[in-house]
Order: sequence, then C-alpha cells, then structure tokens
Amino acid sequence: MAQIAPSVRIALGEEFGYPIGTNVEGKIYSALQKLGFHDIVDVNFGADLTIMEEGHELITRLEAYLKGDKEVKLPLFTSCSPGWIRYIERYAPEYLDHLSSCKSPQQMNGAIIKHYYADKLGIPKEKVKVVSIMPCIAKKYEASRPEMEVDGIRDVDLVLTTRELAQFIKRHTIDFHSLKEVKLTSPLANYTGAGAIFGVTGGVMEAALRTVKALLEKEDEHLVDIEVVRGFKNVKEATLTIDGKTLNFAVVHGAKNFKEVLEQVKKGEKQYAFIEFMGCVGGCIFGGGQPITKAKDFEKIDIFKERAKALYKIDEEVVLRRSHENPYIIKLYEEFLGQPGSHLAHKLLHTTYSKKEVY
Repeated sequence: MAQIAPSVRIALGEEFGYPIGTNVEGKIYSALQKLGFHDIVDVNFGADLTIMEEGHELITRLEAYLKGDKEVKLPLFTSCSPGWIRYIERYAPEYLDHLSSCKSPQQMNGAIIKHYYADKLGIPKEKVKVVSIMPCIAKKYEASRPEMEVDGIRDVDLVLTTRELAQFIKRHTIDFHSLKEVKLTSPLANYTGAGAIFGVTGGVMEAALRTVKALLEKEDEHLVDIEVVRGFKNVKEATLTIDGKTLNFAVVHGAKNFKEVLEQVKKGEKQYAFIEFMGCVGGCIFGGGQPITKAKDFEKIDIFKERAKALYKIDEEVVLRRSHENPYIIKLYEEFLGQPGSHLAHKLLHTTYSKKEVY
C-alpha cells in the first residue's frame, strides 16, 4: 500500500516540467497504480487524525493548567517533524516533557492501515507493507525508530522521497503527462482542508486551532482562516480567545530558530499554550526530499509562496475544512478507537521520545 504526504502532490510535478506549485495529486495516484500498488491512501487522513489526538492532548493540558495543576507542562510542542524530534532529543532533552506524545501523520496512518484497514480488507496485517512517499529525508529515520511499531508490526515499512518517486516513475517509462487523473475511493484517502495544509509552516497550528476552538466552545460557526500563523517569518506569534480565555501560540520553522524560541519558553516572559516546530524552512513544502530548485528559478519565482499557495488552494476548495468534521475520522473513532486519547488510541497513535546522545 502507498500513502502520499500533503506537500508531495504540489511538488512532484516539477520533476516532469510542470510549473512550480502545480497540484498533480490525481496523476500521482494513477502512477502509483501503474507501479503495482494494490491500494493507495493519503497521509492527509493521518493529518486529520493527528489533529484529533494532538488537539485532545492540548485541551487536556489546558484544562488541568487552568484548574491550578502546577505539574502540567505548557506550552505543548508539536511532534510531526522528525528533524525537530532529532533536535530536541539530542540538543534540548530538558524540554521533552513539553513534547506531544503523538506520532506523526505518516506513522499514525501506517498503524491504522495495519490494525484497522487491513481487517476491513480481509488481509492479515502481517502481510501488509506500507510505503510512504514523503517530502522529507528524515522520515526514513522516523519510520525506522524502534518505537514505531505495535505488537511487533511496523507502522511503516519503507519511505521514498518525492524525488525518489519521480525516479521510480521514470525508470518504469511511465508517461506522467498522459496519465489520467484518478480519484481514490478508500476511506483513508478522504481528508479535510486542515489535513492538506500540514505541509506548510503554520499549517499544523492552524489545523489544530480550528478544531480545538470548535470543541472547547461547542460552536457551529466555522473558524477556518487563521492567517496570523501563515507566512514565512522565522517565528510567528498569535493570540486567540478560546472559550473566554486569551491564549498565546507560536510557530517556528528552520532548525536555526529553535534555540531562540526555547529560550523564550525558558524565560517564561510570555506564556504560550502551544508551539509548532518544523525542522525545514517553510515546512514540508521545502523538505530535503523535494525537487531541487535551480538557482535561476529562485531568482525569478518565490518557490515557498507558490508551493504554499497550492496547499492553501486545496484547503479552500474542499467542502470540509476542519479535521473533526471528516466523516471517516468520525467513523474510525465510532467503530474502532472509541474516542481521542483512549487506551487503544494511545497504543496505536502515540509513542515516547527520550534523550539521545549526539555521537
């Protein structure tokens, strides 16, 4: 089975001559079918699932903190970026208590494929092999971590980068331009706009706040466009009133900026509730496994802006834009997981992180 990450679809086309920021999702699905995959799902579904678990984790910590629990660690740090995970485990392990226990969307999706979806298909989970197509070289490391398995079954078996998928397609002499666009029918290929924007800096934060605000306020009005966390400033800050409480949030991308933000947390001058960390500048849209951009193109085009714009366009065009509204996410909890943060959810979708030696 194959699964593709949010930002792969808006970058792979560059390897075949398409303009930067072209969404080739349907053609990728078609190519994967021609390459021999038996089934294809989408990591955007895993992103929606991550918001359910991480959002629940944030709400639980916030409620405990507001009730006066001095042991609870705030701000909560995101755990989606494996580059960031490598950094905190090696260079800032004193902050590990702040780190979300959630696996990344890639790993969550792999676990659900093997322990839920395989049963739906009538296939023994031991026979299922999951191949992820990722914009990130560090996802290979993440998938190989000893923690990323359940009952001896690995979440993800193999990771290819965006560039490696392009090489795979070319090696099989598939004419990418002539491929018909395919729409997937798998429930694990169904996603909301919130899942799509995971690929750009600020996207995880925006997706989380859409759901957390809705769940805490029990409101029906859709808050979706939280533009203050968008853009490519090294460190972005936002203040939102949620359920009558004013809370501060921050977004940081690019590992060189981590130390500055961690120093701010240490000083405690400004209390943050939640901070998004992304190892790559711009987020996953400019991951180490994405198509390499020529210097002359950088001079003519704002690569970051064009790739990000493509993801925000997906978000704007889908019907549902908040993770908790995904009908297949709702069904997954009703049929299998129970509720966010349940015992089974923790077994499959959460993990542990620990101090690692640099050398």
